[in-house]
Amino acid sequence: MPAAAATPLRIDRATGLLAGVRQVLTPFCNARPDNMEPELLIVHGISLPPGEFGGPWIDRLFTGNLPGEAHASFVERAGLKVSAHVLIRRDGELVQYVPFGQRAWHAGTSQYRGRGNCNDFSIGIELEGTDEVPYTDAQYTALAALAAALLQAYDSLGAEHIVGHSDVAPGRKTDPGAAFDWPRLHAALAALLAAG
Repeated sequence: MPAAAATPLRIDRATGLLAGVRQVLTPFCNARPDNMEPELLIVHGISLPPGEFGGPWIDRLFTGNLPGEAHASFVERAGLKVSAHVLIRRDGELVQYVPFGQRAWHAGTSQYRGRGNCNDFSIGIELEGTDEVPYTDAQYTALAALAAALLQAYDSLGAEHIVGHSDVAPGRKTDPGAAFDWPRLHAALAALLAAG
């Protein structure tokens, strides 16, 4: 379901799932420590193969079914146990892999404001894209709608705690990269929150 639709996104707090989006649930997740609530949104960028969009490969990576022989760049990624809560495709489609109450394995070695292990207290949102290619209008619309729904569903989250992967893993990660327009996201999110 492209998120550019007029209806707001709904999150079922009991299941941690988004209503009406494609679910591709992964085994690569586990319980948050001490029933911790999410406090941070981390925006990532991903493309498989690098620089290419579309296809089944991100689903396959996040579910442990990426065939190493399908592309030279997959050899080092095949067998990785990684995931994110949600992917936003180029057309704005949302795909959920991990319920929001669970810990997805997306940030790796990371730190936010002196606190390590960001997976414990964050939600990982992947944008299909690269550091250099501009993200699409549909992706900004979908990301703002998703962030607004998450802020409404989880009192523990705040709009000031939306960061890039590069912010929690500087020197190790660069995504979502220079192509990502942070002021555009903040303006779109503020407009949605103001509209209620």
